[in-house]
Amino acid sequence: MGVVVAQLVKPDLLDLPAGETTTIADAGWQQLEPIRPAPELSIVVPTFNERDNLPVLVDRLREVMGDTTWELIVVDDDSPDGTAEVARKIGSNDARVRCLRRVGRRGLSGACLEGMLASQAPFTAVMDADLQHDERLLVPMLAALRRGDADLVVGTRYAQGGSAEAMSSSRRWISRFATRIANAVMGLSLSDPMSGFFMLKRGIVEGLARKLSTQGFKILLDIVMTAGKTLRLAELPYQFGPRHLGESKLDARATLDFLGLVLSKATYDVISLRFVFFCIVGAVGIGVHFAVLLASFDVFGLPFAWAQTVATVVAIASNFALNNAFTYRDQRLVGHEFVTGLARFYVVSLVGMLSNVGVSNWLFSNEQTWWVAGLGGAVMSVVWNYVVASLAVWRSR
Repeated sequence: MGVVVAQLVKPDLLDLPAGETTTIADAGWQQLEPIRPAPELSIVVPTFNERDNLPVLVDRLREVMGDTTWELIVVDDDSPDGTAEVARKIGSNDARVRCLRRVGRRGLSGACLEGMLASQAPFTAVMDADLQHDERLLVPMLAALRRGDADLVVGTRYAQGGSAEAMSSSRRWISRFATRIANAVMGLSLSDPMSGFFMLKRGIVEGLARKLSTQGFKILLDIVMTAGKTLRLAELPYQFGPRHLGESKLDARATLDFLGLVLSKATYDVISLRFVFFCIVGAVGIGVHFAVLLASFDVFGLPFAWAQTVATVVAIASNFALNNAFTYRDQRLVGHEFVTGLARFYVVSLVGMLSNVGVSNWLFSNEQTWWVAGLGGAVMSVVWNYVVASLAVWRSR
């Protein structure tokens, strides 16, 4: 427990002649509210449409945290159900609860990172608001960090004493499969690297923040892989519970996020997670292009030049929509920004197409084989489109 220091303030400047003394009362000093130190633990909870679960979570935390000084940082991705308003209402009567509302940004990893960086506590935990994580584990997690047993403590569903029976069989299989991939590719030995329930020293996040991805769902895996062998890890088992209310936010995008993150870290961030998604969308766009080309030329009988033009226009629009929904979903364009963004993306893509043709022709004229020339042009086009679209369309770093 920190020391409470009384704050003293004097309304007017105290200016006594030399040799004179005075008491606090005589000088007009007033005692204000005590200055309280930061809490020992910040619990970061990312939310999207969790208004009904949040009050229950706060009540449970009040019951289990005992004499530990703690705060709850609710990082809300502008939930349409009013989650942020509920958090602020709770916080108006309990200063330990505060809300960080994000507008125009989405993503669980980014929300967790912002919440941890907003903390003043020496220790910070991350858990979900859906009550599937056992809040009673927070106390032994904190005890392990206090003792210096580890730098990061993970709540695991798969070690002895843990359970994931509340998960669907398909989700459990995907989690196990992802765990094997992560451990094999990155040389980890965690039983549950996909866990969203963990606690660590806040200084670790401060040191790694610029290297962590704000995309995706697996912030723990990102932290562990980015830190490498520098962290001392510990695991504590818990019983993964059923979701209290609402719907799960995990879908096929979470799997893609995971695979992209592993590839990014396996290449030491040479290939970024966002670039991986951009390339995947580009591959899908090639399929869209040929499908539209086939339909326009063979089915509708358009001349090849017109069919190729239609296919190019549709494929570019498809790439833009998919990138907006997946690659840049944390900076998603909506309304009139979607329309202007599409126009900018057309310009970027057409210039990229010209660069493709120029580079491939130059390589071919310098006695390169056709496939080398074609590959060089394609790589040039993809890199151009990615860099310029990130800057000019989605205003991304």
